[in-house]
Amino acid sequence: MPAITVDDLTVLNRLKTPGLGDQPRPVVQISTAPQGYEGEGFPVRRAFAGIDQRHLDPFLMMDQMGEIDYAPGEPKGTPWHPHRGFETVTYIIDGVFDHKDSHGGGGTITNGDTQWMTAGAGLLHIETPPEWLVQSGGLFHGLQLWVNLPRADKLIAPKYQDIRSGQVALVTSADAGSLVRVIAGSVDGNDGPGSTHTPMTMVHATIEAGSRLELPWNVDYNALVYVLNGSGTVGNEGRPIRMGQSAVLGAGDYLTITADSRQESRSPSMDVIVIGGQPIREAVAWAGPFVMNTKAEVMQAYEDYQKGRFGHIPAG
Repeated sequence: MPAITVDDLTVLNRLKTPGLGDQPRPVVQISTAPQGYEGEGFPVRRAFAGIDQRHLDPFLMMDQMGEIDYAPGEPKGTPWHPHRGFETVTYIIDGVFDHKDSHGGGGTITNGDTQWMTAGAGLLHIETPPEWLVQSGGLFHGLQLWVNLPRADKLIAPKYQDIRSGQVALVTSADAGSLVRVIAGSVDGNDGPGSTHTPMTMVHATIEAGSRLELPWNVDYNALVYVLNGSGTVGNEGRPIRMGQSAVLGAGDYLTITADSRQESRSPSMDVIVIGGQPIREAVAWAGPFVMNTKAEVMQAYEDYQKGRFGHIPAG
């Protein structure tokens, strides 16, 4: 897994251990992601399928893309399509993905890079593997998270952020057994580079076999854990969790994830995505690529798209 790493974790700042009176977050629910296909036919796991929206808020969905080793000619992406009313976060762990949109945003991400697209008032965009990767084939693995925007920000101007792997904040657990990559938000005073309209934190943690991660977490945020690979337990109650499963955690000051002492040979450690944010607590009207507050606003989004108000596909 070539997302940014460090050979010697002991050189990193260490997260504080829970203090007297700090409360662990209990496990509310564990769910298993169903598998399907997206875009032009690349495989995905719908990480948060089956989880009630009140536990997800401010998040809408998250797809794990791959992990798949494409043969030559097989890599796939998405065609041009519209969005309005939310943000997309695309995090690539293995492989390469190109982005282009009708608002002038664009770039290539690979191996721990992130693209943060604020759709806001509306745009068209496309995500594809580069032509050389289509010809050669290769490994592809990443995820895409949809983050809702509050009513006041639904129609803001679109924005694009290109976050390189070297920009993320790197810290380790108190026992130096886990590498914590802070992509957005803040963990124990360590700030990630992602700029968000909705207050939130996003972390990719690698937990070595047999190690325990006690992750301080903003008490005002919800907390969701998704296992990219490996197996272990979550919560002080030690609920088993494995690749392709999500955990919803309740209120508290910190969350606990422990990697099993034995992992499968292709995944010697346990990798998890941890996200949390300030709930928006507003009505959600969601149809396809548009996430608004009312059905009338969704219908208006479709009309604006059909009349070309989201911009035009760039030449070339």
